[in-house]
Amino acid sequence: MTDETKSLGKQGGMPDVMPLEPGGIIPEEQSILTLDEISSACAVQTEYIIELVAEGVITPEVGAQATPERAPEISTEMPEPHSWRFTGMHLRHVRIASHLQSDLGINLAGVGLALQLLDEVEALRTRLNVLAAYRT
Repeated sequence: MTDETKSLGKQGGMPDVMPLEPGGIIPEEQSILTLDEISSACAVQTEYIIELVAEGVITPEVGAQATPERAPEISTEMPEPHSWRFTGMHLRHVRIASHLQSDLGINLAGVGLALQLLDEVEALRTRLNVLAAYRT
């Protein structure tokens, strides 16, 4: 185990859990990050995050609309990047996307598909674990 990861996955050295942030902090799923914060945490340029959003690979929440007391407005245009908010799941997706592109040369469409499939596999594993626990 290294200082940067809590554990390594069984396949291809991909982490099972999120790598530790500088200073040993693990972002919670409920953490809300700004564009600058997520780009810094993922060691990518803000333009890369904007490109992922523009291509539909990730979909940020929008600042004031993310609060429960305000209903989301229906709009066809994309809000300004400074109003975007990201969660721990977005952080995980950006890191994976960055690695898929830099290590394997996968284009953004392929990255989007890979992320969808990884999420589906994770959901199926969770269901399988629940069923296995129920049977015992």
